[in-house]
Amino acid sequence: MDILWKIGSFAVVLGVLVTFHELGHYVVARLAGVKVLRFSVGFGRVLWSRTFGRDRTEWAVSAIPLGGYVKMVDEREGTVAARDLPRAFNRQPVWKRIAIVAAGPLANLLLAVLLFAAAFMAGVPAQKAVLAPPLAGTAAYAAGVRGGERVTAVDGAAIRSWQELRWQLAKAQGDATVVLTAAREDGSTVERRVALDALGPDAWEADPAGALGLRIDLGPPRVAETVAGLPAARAGLAAGDHIVAIEGAPVHSPGDAAQVTAAHPGAAISIEYERDGRHQTVSLVPDATEHDGKRIGVAGLKLAVDPAYAAPLALTVRYGPLAALAEGARRTGELSVFTLKMLGRMLVGQASLKNISGPLTMADYAGQSAKAGALPFVSFLALISISLGVLNLLPVPLLDGGHLLYYFVEFIKGSPVSDRTFEVGQRIGMAVLAVLMTLALFNDVSRLF
Repeated sequence: MDILWKIGSFAVVLGVLVTFHELGHYVVARLAGVKVLRFSVGFGRVLWSRTFGRDRTEWAVSAIPLGGYVKMVDEREGTVAARDLPRAFNRQPVWKRIAIVAAGPLANLLLAVLLFAAAFMAGVPAQKAVLAPPLAGTAAYAAGVRGGERVTAVDGAAIRSWQELRWQLAKAQGDATVVLTAAREDGSTVERRVALDALGPDAWEADPAGALGLRIDLGPPRVAETVAGLPAARAGLAAGDHIVAIEGAPVHSPGDAAQVTAAHPGAAISIEYERDGRHQTVSLVPDATEHDGKRIGVAGLKLAVDPAYAAPLALTVRYGPLAALAEGARRTGELSVFTLKMLGRMLVGQASLKNISGPLTMADYAGQSAKAGALPFVSFLALISISLGVLNLLPVPLLDGGHLLYYFVEFIKGSPVSDRTFEVGQRIGMAVLAVLMTLALFNDVSRLF
């Protein structure tokens, strides 16, 4: 049933993104006076179609759902009736062809703006960026962070929540330091300069904030469940217990506990917990297991944030219509630039190729976000729409960006690129896309197994 839910959620994501992308091409083509023969969601054999409008455009759903296309009148693809020649795509001025091709990716970016704006108007749940005491030896500890401070800005950019703090940290990858402006409990303000140069690619991919020692203070986590037969259950921990400290270090979130137990495979650790108002201590040895090629410890604890501790940190980030559109545009712009930077870092080896995900991972995330609720699903849809828009604008033959490259060359030199150049470009594009798809599927399978 879970698989069907993920497939259904992924189908909705693809349907929305592909339809909006192709509508961009279609609307601008019609505005430019080009005749459209078919609008298809999907490739391959047509499963369903209807014709509408003065031009009798065929609207179709095709068998292969990983994309779509808008088929326009074009002399390069077959004989064109004399009356339709002025409306053929290939006969349009180069600026019109550029506009038609660019409209698809830009439509995806516009969709992201609208989705983010809708989420901001509805109100996005978040938490205040109140920091827990960092572990000794971390960059945050070395910078003077001791806990209790509420971060209000990162490198001078104001933030309202812990989620925005994590996003600003992600954007800072490649910088030597990041400056946190924080308000203390006594009302004073302090700046902490946190070094980033010690973080490797794995830390940036997993949890850069946690690796730096920056943690949100959610209070001692509550045991939601112990797995029968695993170390926590054998040691006597039970649902309802609060994990206060592990190895003498206070625990301020479920992630804190998971981090410590994972770091001690096969080694005894002491856990201080609270039950019925009394503090007790127990020793357990996390089972050793392999995960992503690393040996980690598993205690068999399912932890949750205690609502009583989390309630004072909860806030809702909400904007009015115009402010929400502006914030949606800003967020879309930032994520677009971030996507390009990540691609550049992967090309030069500064970021891992494991960041490339394929349809299996996207289906998994689509299902998880849909289960989490409307707002997480809308945010996920916006993120994928940005990725689709940015990737399609890359100057890779077969993608929209590749066609734009040809048209810009034509605009500069005054004549189209040669057939030979076009053919070689298409082959290169096919090879690049084949490599990317293979890598994405390999990463998907690696994550699953």
